[in-house]
Amino acid sequence: MSDIQTLLIWAIPVLFAITVHETAHGWTASQFGDHTARMMGRLTLNPIKHIDPIGTILVPAFLFFTSGFVFGWAKPVPINFNALRSPKRDMLWVAIAGPASNFIMALLWLILIVVAININSQLLVDMGQVGVQINLVLAVLNLLPLPPLDGGRVVSSLLPGGLSYQFNQLEPYGLYILLALLFIGVINSVIFPIVVYIQTLMFSIAGII
Repeated sequence: MSDIQTLLIWAIPVLFAITVHETAHGWTASQFGDHTARMMGRLTLNPIKHIDPIGTILVPAFLFFTSGFVFGWAKPVPINFNALRSPKRDMLWVAIAGPASNFIMALLWLILIVVAININSQLLVDMGQVGVQINLVLAVLNLLPLPPLDGGRVVSSLLPGGLSYQFNQLEPYGLYILLALLFIGVINSVIFPIVVYIQTLMFSIAGII
């Protein structure tokens, strides 16, 4: 397989995964009263609007070539939680929208695999497999109960006021905690088994394995 094909097989699913994820956050926030992302032109599927040079390009590339594990992030969609009609309650739905979009995209990539098998396109099969895996990784990873991840937002919205405030104090350190967990192998031992289980279940239901 050529380097260009390998790049396409990985780049297209990754760009779609992070772009739709962030757009889903902004779109959901807009439905609940916060139009910040819309006004800043971030409710778009144009990946250029969401690319973070470090999180979208450098970190995933480094991890891919050193460990085979792909992790990255896009520029977060700006959300003013105070502009939501019910900030504490609506924050849950805004947070859930990102991982939910990744689960939906994983299903769409699965459908592509089935179609690709029928038309005998190995390139699309490989791309679909990457698409399923990347989206499941992003969905499960973002549901970890650690701010500023989406799972952390969900926990914050469910905790009473005082505890929610204290929990949110972890946010400035969240990324460093996540990277530490990644490099000591905790993420691999927690995330991968869940992703493999869901992926195997999906492929089994689709009759691929």
